[in-house]
Amino acid sequence: MHSATYFITIVLSFFAAAPSVLAGKRGLAWSWANGSNLDPGKLASDQVTWMYNWETWRPTTTGGLNFIGTQSVLDSSSSPVAQLKTRAAQQGWNTVFSLNEPDLNGISPTTAANWYIKWINPLNITAATPAVSSNQNTGQGLDWTANFISACNGKCKFDYINLHWYGSTFAQFQTYVQNAHNRFPNNKLVISEFGLPSPTTQDQKLAFLKSAMSFLDSAKYVDLESYVSLNYSLHY
Repeated sequence: MHSATYFITIVLSFFAAAPSVLAGKRGLAWSWANGSNLDPGKLASDQVTWMYNWETWRPTTTGGLNFIGTQSVLDSSSSPVAQLKTRAAQQGWNTVFSLNEPDLNGISPTTAANWYIKWINPLNITAATPAVSSNQNTGQGLDWTANFISACNGKCKFDYINLHWYGSTFAQFQTYVQNAHNRFPNNKLVISEFGLPSPTTQDQKLAFLKSAMSFLDSAKYVDLESYVSLNYSLHY
């Protein structure tokens, strides 16, 4: 099957999974690599209401989707941190994501906390902590988030704990999300990346997705969720 066709099949199946208990949780992890011939705005619905693209520039065609800007690295040419506040205001953001898997990219919790206080706090909009991996090594994953919060010393303004997960079974995914909630019971969760790495078949992905959607939609402590297909263009 052509990759674009497979992409559409996976995404539409994601949207068509069991109706959401809490409408509006689901979003699109929409990479710039999807190209200009795919319009994310056409996938907006009462269940799918938001999108992000790991950047602070907004795609030209987002339709009725709420765009969540993401400063995924400390600084970059495509998303200069010095332009973060200006872009947020010009594009009308109401939510911001930050730092993509700093626990795997050599960014210490202290460095991230100081950076966050300088650049994210001044936006004064809904914000999520840096998005960590599901790695269980000491100092990574949920450990990194706990250390980040400690390094903030109460000075970081955030509304969500942002998480990524990649694994092989729904049971593993459910356990990871529940463990995160148990560890941070006073914070709502954002699952901004989750999926099954290759090799997996389309049927396996869809079966996982249906179970995951049912679980996430009913979890009152999860506010936002976004599936990522590692085989094709949803992730870069």
